[in-house]
Amino acid sequence: MLETYPETLELFPVTGGVAKTIAVPGSKSITNRALVLAALAQAKDGCRLEGVLRSEDTEVMVDCLRKLGFRLDVDWDRSEIAVASNSHRLIPAAHAELFAANSGTSIRFLSALVSLGKGTYRLDGVARMRERPIQDLLDALRQLGVSARSELGNGCPPVVIDAQGIVGGTVEIRGNTSSQFLSALMMIAPFTEKGLTIRLSGELVSEPYIVMTRRMLESWGAAIDQPETGVYQIAPGLDGERTSYAIEPDASAASYFFAAAAVLQGRVTVLGLPEPSLQGDVAFVDVLEQMGCRVERCSNGITVHGRPLRGVDVDMNAISDTVMTLGAVACFAVGPTTIRNVGHIRHKETDRIAALAAELRKVGAEVEEFAEGLRITPRPLHGAMIETYKDHRMAMGLALVGLRVPGVVIRNPGCVAKTYPGFWRDWTNWTDKS
Repeated sequence: MLETYPETLELFPVTGGVAKTIAVPGSKSITNRALVLAALAQAKDGCRLEGVLRSEDTEVMVDCLRKLGFRLDVDWDRSEIAVASNSHRLIPAAHAELFAANSGTSIRFLSALVSLGKGTYRLDGVARMRERPIQDLLDALRQLGVSARSELGNGCPPVVIDAQGIVGGTVEIRGNTSSQFLSALMMIAPFTEKGLTIRLSGELVSEPYIVMTRRMLESWGAAIDQPETGVYQIAPGLDGERTSYAIEPDASAASYFFAAAAVLQGRVTVLGLPEPSLQGDVAFVDVLEQMGCRVERCSNGITVHGRPLRGVDVDMNAISDTVMTLGAVACFAVGPTTIRNVGHIRHKETDRIAALAAELRKVGAEVEEFAEGLRITPRPLHGAMIETYKDHRMAMGLALVGLRVPGVVIRNPGCVAKTYPGFWRDWTNWTDKS
């Protein structure tokens, strides 16, 4: 990566009115799905992805696909990746050691992807990745005849896949830990011999990401039927070839700037977010609207006008990546804010419920933590050293407090490189009144 970061970063309050227009980088979630689909679809003339995000998570995916024998021509300066056609089998490499760092999307999508191959594949990551659950996906792959196991026997990476391809059939998977398991199975389904019928058991978390996966598969020509709730029938093969694909700006990244408008009672426009968007996190602006902000949507993007804020009681299961953002905004509202139904975020880059509660208490907020969420009651705020737990969303979300409170210092600000390497450059440029 081209960015360099200090060990700690002190933030300074913003004074005066704020009117800012910004373009955020491409969506990480869409970029990694597009890379998988373009690699597997193997369009005769290749597929060019436009607007791709350069970050640790997407570089991990590119590196792993290359180790699997796929040919990718990467131009980060132009935000483009060309995925060339292969004359080899579906998964070119018969053996590979893949390092996914702390990219959950990468290790889960790739565990399913390599199951289409013929050979042995080992997938590993950083220490935190070795604590993140993947057993539900491994159990599903076993139902399809794949030898898939947790090397340490604890249901977490490293993962070892001994694959002989997947014929297809019916598979059942739980959806209450991560939606990425279901997305992983959906993306490989058209490339099996007979397709897949996927039955979901239990509650599905982060459902908008499944909608994203489905819409992207259909844009690649997949045939998907949902005869009843929790059942996905995906036929083998694709209808036609996609030779290019444009990636939306990242709605999760946009949430920090929308939240800044709320905290500063200013105006912030994020360019390029389409209506409707593939990304569920655009609904974060609806929560800001409930808190008192005014939201404008147009073909050019989304604008949030900050207004005096009131606390809300909100189920954030569908937009759980924005919990840390809302937690910071809640500190500046009148009355408590309750965030519900997000217990699954305890299994992310860190236990995000516990971490958010601890850091908001440091700056003076009153926080009640419970199993599936937390309640934040505003109190007079003060500066503090903010721990990020190597979690990009903790760093970016808690930066909001520093917009109004002096003495806020972010430890390990470089963790933002996971999804938004240029965040601090964009964040500290509030003097730009464009």
